[in-house]
Amino acid sequence: MVAGETGSGKTTQLPKLCLEAGREKIAHTQPRRLAARTVAARIAEEMKVPLGEAVGYAVRFRDRSSPDTRVRLMTDGLLLAEIRRDKQLRRYDTVIVDEAHERSLNIDFLLGYLARVLPRRRDLKVVITSATIDPQRFSRHFGDAPVVEVSGRTYPVEVRYRPSDEEADQVDAIGDAVEELLREPPGDVLVFLSGEREIRDTAEALSGRLPHDVDILPLYARLSTREQQRVFRPHDGRRIVLATNVAETSLTVPGIRYVVDPGTARISRYSARLKVQRLPIEPVSQASADQRKGRCGRVADGICIRLYSEEDFEQRPRFTDPEILRT
Repeated sequence: MVAGETGSGKTTQLPKLCLEAGREKIAHTQPRRLAARTVAARIAEEMKVPLGEAVGYAVRFRDRSSPDTRVRLMTDGLLLAEIRRDKQLRRYDTVIVDEAHERSLNIDFLLGYLARVLPRRRDLKVVITSATIDPQRFSRHFGDAPVVEVSGRTYPVEVRYRPSDEEADQVDAIGDAVEELLREPPGDVLVFLSGEREIRDTAEALSGRLPHDVDILPLYARLSTREQQRVFRPHDGRRIVLATNVAETSLTVPGIRYVVDPGTARISRYSARLKVQRLPIEPVSQASADQRKGRCGRVADGICIRLYSEEDFEQRPRFTDPEILRT
């Protein structure tokens, strides 16, 4: 178990450490396709190799890896699908399960399956990483596996609570917070929103309020790869990145110094009464709120504006319920 704060480099450095330790075939899972692609590109760049050769990625409908690929980034679901063909995961000698605290169905099934495979494959090494898990519980699941704690190199973040009146529109509250942050020293602003429609509405409202030299960029999973890459390119001037909680973990958007957190996300729930899966907008847990806050302390001292009160934060559950309990 590797428990380390946001920004400690777990995602990019662990596969390189595994290669240095002599591991040959590494499967490295991410909860989201966007993260699998960008992390693979980052590791390839750090190792100075072309993407798709020694380092590659595989997501649904897209495979940029080869038989010689040594570090293969993929979504949890894709590794689960591989188990159908390769019951002992013979293709790999190391599996890194990143962002385990997300506790999606895929992650939980994967952890359950790996616990069964390990006794039959003594050569297989499994690394489980997360920024906000209770590492002891994961350790017990894997027969008291050792826990390594890594500190993150993050700068101090000032939290400002700006609860909005019930009558005030969330879009207006976001606009006020962004204008407040634009008066601070230069740096980009990351705004968390619960879905594509909210991103479009907020982008439209902000473009009418902000100076023309401020760029407004969306970031969500269904965006085309080209559009997503705009967020990671170097730039001049200031940018406002409007993202779903895809930016909460795994991905580090460069240049972010400020975060606006309305404190909500779409969280899947099963309605036993209606017999359907729903995606209601709900308050996020303290762990998720802290992950969001951590996004702005990566390059310099940061400021996180929460559009809810400190009492509201204190009353929230410590962790998000695992998906298996919600669905």
